[in-house]
Amino acid sequence: MSPRTHLTSAEDVPEQGGWLFTVEEADGSRQEVFLVRLADGTAAWKNYCQHETDQELYREGVGTVMRDGGIVCPRHGSVFDAATGYCDNGEAAGSTLAEVDVTEELGEVYLTDDDVTFSHAGPADAADDGDDDDDLPDSTSHLRF
Repeated sequence: MSPRTHLTSAEDVPEQGGWLFTVEEADGSRQEVFLVRLADGTAAWKNYCQHETDQELYREGVGTVMRDGGIVCPRHGSVFDAATGYCDNGEAAGSTLAEVDVTEELGEVYLTDDDVTFSHAGPADAADDGDDDDDLPDSTSHLRF
């Protein structure tokens, strides 16, 4: 069994909208991933459309647009099956979303993918280093006398 990292409670994954987190790839780059709730658990997908990789499927403030068990690309209208990631319509027809392995156990969701490591909850550009003063200079004595 591969190591696993606790992500969130399954009940914290909205039925509409999803739950966003960030992983670190083997090359050190960060990638956003979103969880969606399924009838029988959860699934996790990397946050980009297969047709146009700079198009996010989960957008801050909106979440993931879901329709009839599918994830809707906001740019193209292609619909990816939320359980399999496969798209059979629109610009992305014939493609499948990039999956990230997760496991749901006793109402909790765990990251179990050997190819990525958990970085933090939320978007890739919101890394929490514990410093709430990210917009301030590193030193309060930045003036020279």
